[in-house]
Amino acid sequence: MVGPNTLFHRRKHSWPPEEFITKTTLQLLDFDSAAPPPHAWRRRLNCHANILKEFTITFREAIKMVRLGIRLWSYVREEASHGRKAPIDPFTKESCKPSASQGVPLGGMGSGSISRGFRGEFKQWQITPGTCDPSPMMSNQFSIFISREGGHKKYASVLAPGQHGSLGKTRDKGISSWGWNLNGQHSTYHALFPRAWTVYDGEPDPELKISCRQISPFIPNNYRDSSLPAAVFVYTLVNTGKERAKVSLLFTWANSIGETSHMSGGHVNEPFVGEDGVSGVLLHHKTGKGNPPVTFAISACETQNVNVTVLPCFGLSEDSSFTAKDMWDKMEKDGKFDQENFNSGPSVPSSAGDTICAAVSATAWVEAHGKCTVSFALSWSSPKVKFSKGSTYDRRYTKFYGTSPRAAVDLVHDALTHYKRWEEDIEAWQNPILKDDRLPEWYKFTLFNELYFLVAGGTVWIDSASIHANGNSQLQQSDGEASGVDSKDQQNNHDNCVSNGEASDKSNGLFVDTSHVDDDDDVGRFLYLEGVEYVMWNTYDVHFYASYALLMLFPKIELNIQRDFAKAVLSEDGRKVKFLAEGNLGIRKVRGAVPHDLGMHDPWNEMNAYNIHDTSKWKDLNPKFVLQVYRDFAATGDYQFGIDVWPAVRAAMEYMEQFDRDNDDLIENDGFPDQTYDTWTVHGVSAYCGCLWLAALQAAAAMALQIGDKFFAELCKNKFLNAKAALEAKLWNGTYFNYDSGASSNSKSIQTDQLAGQWYTASSGLPPIFEDSKIKSTLQKIFDFNVMKTKGGRMGAVNGMHPDGKVDETCMQSREIWTGVTYAAAATMILSGMEEQGFTTAEGIFTAGWSEEGFGYWFQTPEGWTMDGHYRSLIYMRPLAIWGMQWALSLPKAILDAPKINMMDRVHMSPRSRRFSHNSRVVKHKAKCFGDSSLSCSC
Repeated sequence: MVGPNTLFHRRKHSWPPEEFITKTTLQLLDFDSAAPPPHAWRRRLNCHANILKEFTITFREAIKMVRLGIRLWSYVREEASHGRKAPIDPFTKESCKPSASQGVPLGGMGSGSISRGFRGEFKQWQITPGTCDPSPMMSNQFSIFISREGGHKKYASVLAPGQHGSLGKTRDKGISSWGWNLNGQHSTYHALFPRAWTVYDGEPDPELKISCRQISPFIPNNYRDSSLPAAVFVYTLVNTGKERAKVSLLFTWANSIGETSHMSGGHVNEPFVGEDGVSGVLLHHKTGKGNPPVTFAISACETQNVNVTVLPCFGLSEDSSFTAKDMWDKMEKDGKFDQENFNSGPSVPSSAGDTICAAVSATAWVEAHGKCTVSFALSWSSPKVKFSKGSTYDRRYTKFYGTSPRAAVDLVHDALTHYKRWEEDIEAWQNPILKDDRLPEWYKFTLFNELYFLVAGGTVWIDSASIHANGNSQLQQSDGEASGVDSKDQQNNHDNCVSNGEASDKSNGLFVDTSHVDDDDDVGRFLYLEGVEYVMWNTYDVHFYASYALLMLFPKIELNIQRDFAKAVLSEDGRKVKFLAEGNLGIRKVRGAVPHDLGMHDPWNEMNAYNIHDTSKWKDLNPKFVLQVYRDFAATGDYQFGIDVWPAVRAAMEYMEQFDRDNDDLIENDGFPDQTYDTWTVHGVSAYCGCLWLAALQAAAAMALQIGDKFFAELCKNKFLNAKAALEAKLWNGTYFNYDSGASSNSKSIQTDQLAGQWYTASSGLPPIFEDSKIKSTLQKIFDFNVMKTKGGRMGAVNGMHPDGKVDETCMQSREIWTGVTYAAAATMILSGMEEQGFTTAEGIFTAGWSEEGFGYWFQTPEGWTMDGHYRSLIYMRPLAIWGMQWALSLPKAILDAPKINMMDRVHMSPRSRRFSHNSRVVKHKAKCFGDSSLSCSC
């Protein structure tokens, strides 16, 4: 635990101290949460959003990967011929180049997401699972119209800077006529996820201060509201002039879900009047490709001082009966729309090629030196989630709102009437960290803002009731084709697919049976992507780093993810898959192996979308499963969870024994990239995988003791002692652990991630794997070389560094700086009492990714970047590992006492009797006992 009031007293004020907003303006806005908090990430609206530079491979790397590239190209084309997207497709580039313009995304988790850039544009459309359109819909805007008594001063402006490449293009024809007058030099954006503030300090009216507060229902441990597809925008208006001002705020929205969907035709807009003064427009969107429909609601709340009117339909082309220019002219003239518009009913369905939009206006008088609040809400009701191979489920929020498209009305109503409670809960969660004077400012807001991924990372959250109604099984073949293999290899569907007895119920598939679970405990099932470019659900080797966020904030979701993987361990899917790195065939899922992911086109039912390598031969997945299960078991104290997953833990440990080639109880790697660094080859014993294996042995022994399986605990303990001695003999060089025990040019490299197993051991309250002196020596070496020799510590930790201080350029991944791995190394340092090194290490990621002098990766933190700032894989899961740092800082409050295991008390066993397989009959008998949920098993 961090010492009292001394941590980083020298570096505490690392965020630039200059004020973005004058103190006078802050004082004027200091009511109803209108003023942004001091600990928030911020940008001026006129800040240049530079285009980001994408990663490129070297000529030498290209030569090594040419065969993989050819096979991958063929696979991408094959998937496209079936109307599907390949999980990894480096060949198809987005038409909209990524830029440094992102901001806090909208809504809760798992119901589709829309992001909003810091300059106000709505973008990153992820309504359909696995798809993401980054381009902004520039007709979706807030605008303001101001007039003062006497008519001397009038202002009309879109509340976003007008310098944008999309304006003036054919598809947006009409909005160029709007008032794009905002310069942005006196307007600032402040972000503290899940809220954001945009403050207009005298723009466009010098005598009007405006604060727009964006609020989304991301509330830890609230498994209801955190699933809602809704967001609120609260405008606070402060009139500093001597004349009363009439202010009309306008919210415009296109009937679109991104790309060119708004031009597909068949879309309908419909005004509505709801309860408690909430009224607006529904935009019913007819999706293509058989995807479920989506209904948007834009709304405002009418009060005694606020009058709400609507324009249900206007078009972007000159051929529209009511154009975007007509709409703007009407607002400039009257500041509102006609009241009878509420009675217009549904519009005629739009024609193909036309774009229809809707508008909501809220008008208020603001007295001289007075204040006023106007609130808007947005929701998008997409009750069904459909995956490309046919499985359809109800989203989590439908458990509370039903599956009607008109639920959008109830969603905006509840958002506008409940947002103050949401804010109270958010502040109660965040304030203890924000007010902790021991922590540097950059860490506080980066910690919260990295959580953007749990909304914008392609998350899907489904209602458990629809699992049983869906009737799918993970063993079911959907269309006779799998992973680029000819259909003739796919004939023996059920003959080749075997599972344990638990999965024989076809209505459950891979899911844990929740029919006996109370409503309060049933939180549904959750998926999130590895990244928007690597489209695989719940990628497990990466979840290893990211899972601290879910464990700390939504532990029931985290436990359910582990239950899903536990069932997957005990299942087998014998369908053939071609692995693209070598071109060889293998089976999709091997019993005992932890899957790389839960699939892509049919998650839970068709696992392992990843097909570059055969991940059944990876050495890190099984240990990571055991480590995560034990950490979660110890942290939550949920013994039923421990009993549920224990057979899978044992099976995962037993499976790994095949990789101990010389009977020293230490696993060996197989001379290919058989772990999360899937281009970085390992020969012999690996520091990374070996350390994970040691930690898994220790965790399995500890969990076995708590569950009551003492025999298995003794097996693991003896294996640990032998494996530890072997690892140290083969890899410890007196200062750190060599990369591997091979004879290649990089075998002595310093790997940042070499103590990943120790990170989990310390996080779980277990005794350290190695002596304290070895751990600290290794971490100091990583800090001195991988961190400080990488641009002076201002970029994070490079993955591999030679002992002569040169970057390891063996492959693309060895020379990259991985954001999540850097955060993990920082957490390990904190757990080892090296707080200053830990925070300095992590600050490099902030400096390069989040600071104004950095590359512009905010709210799209990539997997990694190179020394020259070229990114790879934007919007990626692993940077959530920053919550591993927060876990390390709060560890004494978060962990159960670990069982006392005297690792020095060796029980002498012969090599044969130490093997899990030699004792398989005992293991299987015990598995049956634990499968019966008996804590009192005496076998």
